[in-house]
Amino acid sequence: MGGHNKWSQIKRQKGANDAAKSNVWGKLAKRITVESKKAGGDVNSPALRAIIETAKKENMPKDNIERAVARGTSADTGALESVTYETYGPGGAAIVIEALTDSRNRTAQEIKHLLTKNGLALAAPGSALWAFEKSAEGYAPKTTVPLSEADNEVLMKVLQEIDTHDDVEHVYTNAA
Repeated sequence: MGGHNKWSQIKRQKGANDAAKSNVWGKLAKRITVESKKAGGDVNSPALRAIIETAKKENMPKDNIERAVARGTSADTGALESVTYETYGPGGAAIVIEALTDSRNRTAQEIKHLLTKNGLALAAPGSALWAFEKSAEGYAPKTTVPLSEADNEVLMKVLQEIDTHDDVEHVYTNAA
């Protein structure tokens, strides 16, 4: 029977692990590039050093880190900017999406498409942020919303789809 030997199983697991690592490393490389641009390539800058340490904890190769720092200091680097999107999910749970992008319009349309596909829509700026408090780690919910089991499953599916988008850095919700 084909596909049931040990090598096939190892190949499938390695492929899944490599895809997950690639996604994390790509997001970290973007963050390193942005911080490198802000710091002017100074790797002793606290913000850049913190992101590099995070990348090292994720076992990101040294040459990938160095390439990301160099990309941030090069003159032909596109301007990456941080954008925040807000929406309400199933059961009235507020969702805040932080993204890092080189094209606001493209990212906005892709996020709208993801949300529409799941029966949601973008909310006006500030309409969901009132439920969160900005902290050093990101956004912490001021209040939480209890969800039914069905709403929780739908919310987890939506959050997972949003989080797999290349430009999305963090997704926050106030669901209990």
